[in-house]
Amino acid sequence: MRSLILLGSTGSIGTQTIQILRADRAAFRVEGLAAGRSWRELAAQAHEFRPRFVAIQDASVADELRPLLPRGTELLVGDDAALDLCRFGDYELAVHGIVGAAGVRASEAVLARGRTLALANKESLVVAGTMLMALAKAKNATILPVDSEHSAVFQCLRGEDIGRVRRVILTGSGGPFRDASADAISRAVPEQALRHPNWSMGPRITVGSATLMNKAFEIIELHHLFGLGSDRIQVAIHPQSIVHSLVEFVDGSVIAQMGPPDMRGPIHYALHHPDRAPSQLSGFDFRAFRELTFEEPDFERFPALALGYECIEAGSDAGAVLNAADEVAVEAFLREEIRFEDIVRVATNVLTRRPGLDASVEDLLRADLAARNMARSEIATLRAAIA
Repeated sequence: MRSLILLGSTGSIGTQTIQILRADRAAFRVEGLAAGRSWRELAAQAHEFRPRFVAIQDASVADELRPLLPRGTELLVGDDAALDLCRFGDYELAVHGIVGAAGVRASEAVLARGRTLALANKESLVVAGTMLMALAKAKNATILPVDSEHSAVFQCLRGEDIGRVRRVILTGSGGPFRDASADAISRAVPEQALRHPNWSMGPRITVGSATLMNKAFEIIELHHLFGLGSDRIQVAIHPQSIVHSLVEFVDGSVIAQMGPPDMRGPIHYALHHPDRAPSQLSGFDFRAFRELTFEEPDFERFPALALGYECIEAGSDAGAVLNAADEVAVEAFLREEIRFEDIVRVATNVLTRRPGLDASVEDLLRADLAARNMARSEIATLRAAIA
């Protein structure tokens, strides 16, 4: 049996991972589960899988959770609970579904132990990609991308020489505003931005798909995962979300990874890698695959996309700063404190003022904190102007 820990077990990636584990109990042993504050769901998962450790970030619910855990399960509590699970658990594979820069230290801890990291927390590489990739190499650890686009590229490159790649084409649905005018986009409200046409995701990622900031982060992540320069990374708008990404080789051949929009596909692939195990997930379907279209992205209506390329060229703490500013701006938008178009405006302004802290992961997290404060200042200025 393969031993694993699941970080963010009650979130979107976590609950879909649970579905896969439930269908193949003989293949996996769950060493630990970690969640933020959903203690009832975490308790139910613990009874189902009987892990050695359960980690809960919110200390205020620990007393309610503790008596519900099965005998023999140890409870880890507090902001470092998931980190302690990564450091001390006995596991081969960590499935990392925590959202945001809060997941960076957990990625570092898994890689420092030379374990395999199934990474859905894209912020880890956006914030600290250079250092984490170097750490993985030094410790002979493996990073398996769980984002559908990066998993697709990973699968297309299996057995191929990265030097023979002409370019990689990341696909994106275009989000809910793909056909909207610039004026309509500027007036968008949270309810509209949260209405993704194809995928069911958390609010931050869904809004990022509407601004295309999420695709900017994926450009940065792709750069770090595969060592590609910005000139070898392109984005194509693909409304059907069937082709998850494409790789074009130097001889003109193009390989695409395809499938219905279902995150359980890349999760299943990462869980069983390097094998391909049977599943009940859908494959080819005439109705879903009958029309596949591609469009060039519109950088004028979606200026966030260019920021991904800018961060690759800038390096240093650019990715950390962009991610932090966007996270704060999206939260403000969802509270209706700023307009939709202000999300990218805040992120751009903060990026131009980044502190340039990049000597260590701790430095990058300090840059993250500084960027959050700058973003809040930008938002306060915008709100004052609107008032």
